[in-house]
Amino acid sequence: MTLVVTGGAGYVGSVCARYLLDAGNDVVVVDDLSTGHRDAVPDGARLVVGDVAEVADEVLGAGDVDGVVHCAARSLVGESAERPAKYWHGNVVTTVALLDALRRHDVPRLVFSSSAATYGEPESSPITEDAPTRPTNTYGATKLAVDLAIGNYTAASGGALGAVSLRYFNVAGAHGTDGSGDTGGTAALGERHTVETHLIPLVLQVALGQRDEIAIYGDDWPTADGTCVRDYIHVDDLAEAHVLALDLLARGDAGSVREADGHLVCNLGNGQGFSVLEVIEACRRVTGHAIPARVAPRRAGDPGVLVASSARARAELGWKPTHTDLDGIVADAWAFARARA
Repeated sequence: MTLVVTGGAGYVGSVCARYLLDAGNDVVVVDDLSTGHRDAVPDGARLVVGDVAEVADEVLGAGDVDGVVHCAARSLVGESAERPAKYWHGNVVTTVALLDALRRHDVPRLVFSSSAATYGEPESSPITEDAPTRPTNTYGATKLAVDLAIGNYTAASGGALGAVSLRYFNVAGAHGTDGSGDTGGTAALGERHTVETHLIPLVLQVALGQRDEIAIYGDDWPTADGTCVRDYIHVDDLAEAHVLALDLLARGDAGSVREADGHLVCNLGNGQGFSVLEVIEACRRVTGHAIPARVAPRRAGDPGVLVASSARARAELGWKPTHTDLDGIVADAWAFARARA
């Protein structure tokens, strides 16, 4: 079975590619390497370097492709506000080109890396898939637009195309580590963004001496300790969900897929929230470093609590997270960060 992973040289895409290879599939990675890393492409996968929109016909028309996992995206929230055209073109226009290529080459399955950013500032928590989608930034708006486009394409396909959008929350951890720090060099797969915006790797940069302190944006939120609460999902659990989604589409027996428009939307999260202070304390325990922190003003558009309900993913995909311990998630990220430092 041949599967294509777009963005397969990035954090999530590379781990998904590894899982699909381990399941016995032939894997083709498509990545322009603008934010991905050539050495993150797992051994055994074939790499096609190029823009997804430009090479989709070449890749999908080269042989019998059974499905696509679409992880390629622009994903910096701040940049999306400053350069919206880059995000509407990179995320939406590119995906429409991919959808057209899927239709031309009769590819039957698509799994899309969507985002909790589609919900914006939710009214209640945990967040379910029927919560209002009101993104507060360009990035979230483009992810929602792609979800809507996918639903239109699957509905119009007459059953020829089935799709699952996985709206994930805060992805963390690393693949191929055991928390000991022995990752085997570059064999492990984890976060290494040129512009880092995620809390756990930012805190670990303090432990590594790469930054002086970590900023806490507000300590007066309506939470137990006054800091924002977020849902952290281990990247291995996330990759497993992509495999299960492809399997579900191959079977074609999911109620939500069959009875609606051929497009299933699932939230993916740990199911429990951890505050910013809890994350910092976990990093201190795991690393043994003091990790100085300072309180800064709240950031506009930051919700106080973002926690996912993954009940639909459990029911439809048979998925549940297995890496739910915060210290364990941090330990995997720390092992990877130390190996790369």
